Formats: sequence, C-alpha cells, structure tokens
Amino acid sequence: MTGRIGFQGELGAYSHQACQQARPDFEPVPCLTFEEVVDRTRDGDIDLGMLAVENSTYGRVADVHSLLPRAGLHIVDEAFVRVHVNLLGVPGARLEQITDAHGHVVILPQCAGFLKSHGIRGRVSSDNARAAREVAESGDKTQAALASALAASIYGLEVLAPQIEDQKNNTTRFLVMSRQADHSRRAAQMITTFTFRVRNIPAALYKAMGGFATNGVNMTKLESYMVGGSFTATEFYADIEGHPADANVQLALEELSYFTTQVEILGVYPADRQRD
Repeated sequence: MTGRIGFQGELGAYSHQACQQARPDFEPVPCLTFEEVVDRTRDGDIDLGMLAVENSTYGRVADVHSLLPRAGLHIVDEAFVRVHVNLLGVPGARLEQITDAHGHVVILPQCAGFLKSHGIRGRVSSDNARAAREVAESGDKTQAALASALAASIYGLEVLAPQIEDQKNNTTRFLVMSRQADHSRRAAQMITTFTFRVRNIPAALYKAMGGFATNGVNMTKLESYMVGGSFTATEFYADIEGHPADANVQLALEELSYFTTQVEILGVYPADRQRD
C-alpha cells in the first residue's frame, strides 16, 4: 500500500525519519502541529499520522498523550527511532565558532552535557528541522542547529559534531495512527493500548490492576491524566504485551471492567523489534 503519511515538523525532522523507516513507500507530509496531523488524518486528507509519544532520555511527549484518547483514530503500528543528535552549521563554520544551538525543547536536554562542555547556549525552536532551515538561511557561522543527518542533507548544512546525544541509547517511540482499526494478529508479539477510568471506590486502581498480575500480563506503561481539569476524575493510559484474544489478556480485561466506568482500546499492533 502507498499513500500519504503526516508528521509534525518540517522535512528533515526526526518524525520524517520515522516515516521513512516505518512507511518507506508513503509520501511524507509535514504538519505544523500534532493536532494538524490528527485532524488531517481523521478528515482523510492524509492516510496515516506519525506521532512521537516518548523519548528514552526526555520522557513522554505530554501534548500527544493528552491528544490520543480524543483523536478518534486508531494505533496500527509503533516505530522506535534511534535519535542521533548532530550539531549542524553553515558551510565553512567551525565548532569553536558556535555560540548558539537551536533545537526543539525535547532535544535540548538530550545533548545538554555536550552543549555545556563547549560553552554553547541552547535556544528553543518549534522544530529541529525548522532550526536547520533557519540556520541555513541565516548564513551565520556562530549559529547551529541540533538535528538529523537527513536535515543536513536537505538544507545544505555541514555536520560539525556528529552524534552528540548524552545517552548513547537515545531512542524516540512513535505511533502510527489510522482512521481504520486493525486488530489482526500480525506478529508473534503484539501490544495493546487502552485507556480507562476507575470507579470512585477505595483501592479501585489497585483492584483494577490485580487481574493483569494474576494472569501474567506484562504492563509496560501506566500513566494518569486529569479529565476536564477535575482533580477527582482521572483517566489512565496503559500499554500491555499481548492481544485481546489471548486468554490471559481476556481475563485481565474482564477483571478490569469490574472496577472501571470506561475502557477504550486505542490500538492493537505489532511490537517494534527494537523494544528488546
């Protein structure tokens, strides 16, 4: 299948790299915001949406997690992208000339050690690829961008320092979103993502989680979010290993239903090979 896949950022962004990795036969479509990716996917302007959800160094991408439950879309795949942060400068620039490095607020902490050791100030940009484009347009040899090698090739920049991320296992997890759900068992190892709200009774969360423990279902993520600004209504987002048709997963979800007012499956999809 070929089609169009949207991502937040400009051409050369790490989300663009994720699109190339997960859907190499799709046309990548840049979007200004995560909301635009969701809206254009839901409206049918693009076929799939690529959303960054968490980074091994920085943590979760909060905007996306709050957006997912209300997106009206389904998770059909995940992609783990090894993030190599490169310091990019205009042709002829030297590392010792750089005074400022521009990058997204998520990427700056990922190379904070390198920037500090070289006396370079981190500057927040709305997107890493945009930072690369703007540095290229400026022609200023004191300014650099924190971005991918793909961005360097697109905007004609030079890699002044490659792979400067502080953590050498620096990885970002992306989710591929679609208008159509696909719960087929497409791999031996599957992931199920769902949201739920617990009943307003003592130890409701503890009891809701008991079924996963007693049935041997591994929960790889559990996060909570306030609903509608209320301090009393809490929604939980969870990832588990397994397929809803697995006997132990069925039992765990059945027990979960006793202690919740709402359970919604957001996606059932193959585990990325880089999970291990």
